[in-house]
Amino acid sequence: MGVENRYRSTILIPISFLFSFTIASAQENKGFYEFGLNLGKMVYQGDLTPSMFGSFRTSRTSVGLTVARVLGNYISIRGSFLHGGLAGDDALYSDPEYRKERAFRFSSPVNELTGQVVWSYPGVTRYERGFSPYVFVGAGVSKMNIQPDATAFNAEFFGAEAAQIEAGLAADTDHGTPVILPVGTAGIGFKYFFTGQWGANAEASYRITYSDYLDGFSQSVNPKLNDHYMNYSVGVLYRNGRKGMAASSVNCPKVRF
Repeated sequence: MGVENRYRSTILIPISFLFSFTIASAQENKGFYEFGLNLGKMVYQGDLTPSMFGSFRTSRTSVGLTVARVLGNYISIRGSFLHGGLAGDDALYSDPEYRKERAFRFSSPVNELTGQVVWSYPGVTRYERGFSPYVFVGAGVSKMNIQPDATAFNAEFFGAEAAQIEAGLAADTDHGTPVILPVGTAGIGFKYFFTGQWGANAEASYRITYSDYLDGFSQSVNPKLNDHYMNYSVGVLYRNGRKGMAASSVNCPKVRF
């Protein structure tokens, strides 16, 4: 019997360890979730700013929530809710001179829902600390309440051109402004995990709106270019689970000697 027991132990011990390691590894590497809370600035890019990159002079605070399903070190699928606002004001800029005299302005709250595919490299292994840059693309919708204002427009300054601008304003008023706006998203960022669960990130994301009425003005300004916006943010990240959780959750077979 002693020989038989020793033989059984010799066979079962390596099988037992292999079985336990396989289940624990599968548990360790399966997809998990990453939650984010961020604070940032939303920047309008359109006809009422002197630069194609927009201006922080009319930026508005934004707050965002993200939930990502991490499928591996490189790829995750992320859902994002962003609340903020957009604004533009010609009168804030003295160059070129006509902006102060045109004095178009607008404001709007923004509530945005988007889905994104995120690619990280080299990625941060679950339960580990580390740094990783990432890029993402996606799409979604923004709900807005755009309020254009042209009451400070100085027609005398523009002379004969004023009639053309006023005709454009009439056309813009007839067109109206969008409430639900489809958006495409693209961005870059980086994250660093201080512990296996807690980290921080910073990112910049660009919104393509497919509309020239984000500010309420088109025919009266430049109908050839659509309006867009950016969001810059920093935040905290949390990953579910903790190191050792997978192994402790596996009921390994017992080996009898």
